[in-house]
Amino acid sequence: MTSVHDADVIAGAAEARTATFPSRPYPDASSYFDDYHTILDQAALTIDRAAVGRAAHLLLDAHARGSCIFACGNGGSAAIANHLQCDHVKGVSADTDLSPRVVSLATNVELITAIANDISYDEVFAYQIRNQARPGDVLLAISSSGRSPNIIRALRTARDCGVSTIALTGFGGGDARRIADVRIHVDASNYGIVEDLHQAIMHALAQYIRQSRMTAAAIASRAF
Repeated sequence: MTSVHDADVIAGAAEARTATFPSRPYPDASSYFDDYHTILDQAALTIDRAAVGRAAHLLLDAHARGSCIFACGNGGSAAIANHLQCDHVKGVSADTDLSPRVVSLATNVELITAIANDISYDEVFAYQIRNQARPGDVLLAISSSGRSPNIIRALRTARDCGVSTIALTGFGGGDARRIADVRIHVDASNYGIVEDLHQAIMHALAQYIRQSRMTAAAIASRAF
């Protein structure tokens, strides 16, 4: 006879193989976390490692040339864009010969609200790119759905300005996945899962770039 606990385990394992999470009520937070962790691990395996490598090359090359890296996103993705600026300007520069120039287009509330109020929220990132970006710069756009109009407009504007583009997406990927030069896609349909992995990708890229310009002794003795 199958116990209630065994039934929960079986149901959780079956759900972990589906794209939709959650699809049923959970009796406690621990079982929810167990399945969340399982889905997170499975979604991580869907990320194209070669795309991660291409993104790292673009970012490192931009740093080495003294070009600027711009980042943007909405909501939780805006937090990742802001965090990216911190991890590159402060983190990547530590113990390396790099002096990163990184700007989060999501951080200036005065400018964002002025553009949104006077023009359109769809323009909040594209307007900044047109005024600040130069050919050879890089834009990293973060969008769980890949469908946010201001993200799509930012990617298209960057392309028109000679700026290389990287998109971090989830769900179906939307137009962002199609437009960007480098697409790092998380095949998952849960915002928390997608954002967690976008944050992990961001950290991995920054740490990889940092260690690539450090000596073996420095890597072994420093905290990352």
